[in-house]
Amino acid sequence: MTVLHSFLRKGFLGLMAASVLLLTSCSADIKDYAQTQPRLDIFSYFNGDSVAYGMVQDYTNKQTRRFTAKIRGDVVGDTLTLHEDFVYNDGEKQTRVWHIRKLADGTYTGTAGDIIGTATGKSAGNAFNWNYVMDVKSGGSTYRLTFDDWIYQQDEQHLFNATSLKKFGVEVARVTLFFEKK
Repeated sequence: MTVLHSFLRKGFLGLMAASVLLLTSCSADIKDYAQTQPRLDIFSYFNGDSVAYGMVQDYTNKQTRRFTAKIRGDVVGDTLTLHEDFVYNDGEKQTRVWHIRKLADGTYTGTAGDIIGTATGKSAGNAFNWNYVMDVKSGGSTYRLTFDDWIYQQDEQHLFNATSLKKFGVEVARVTLFFEKK
């Protein structure tokens, strides 16, 4: 019985590992959006004032937090500086200041005080994909998570943003945002 139990356990773990690998390796490609309109130019959209409304959902899709953010963007040369002021439904306030550069090859890099290393981004058609790592505090602990932001322009005034937060390649939370240009 011990040999059978060991075989089944290893088989189950192998199946789970293969499933996680398969699910985490499937992702949209920014090139899929090359022909979509309206064309999203993050420097143009975020230059000036905008507001965002968002929520955080855990791995079970339960909404765990809601927030609003006032955003002010300033473009100088090849750099967009975004000042983001967040207010959460539990009263917590956060400020993040992004410095986003557009590189000669059309890709983007960015830094902010609470971001680990450098964020990277690509744009095509109405979509922008932004990737970065951040330490997130939750329940008295801090977790280093990978963020995969997908921002889509709906029209001249509105953007939608869906973000997957992952730990060891497994999604642990989602953030959904709606932006409105003022």
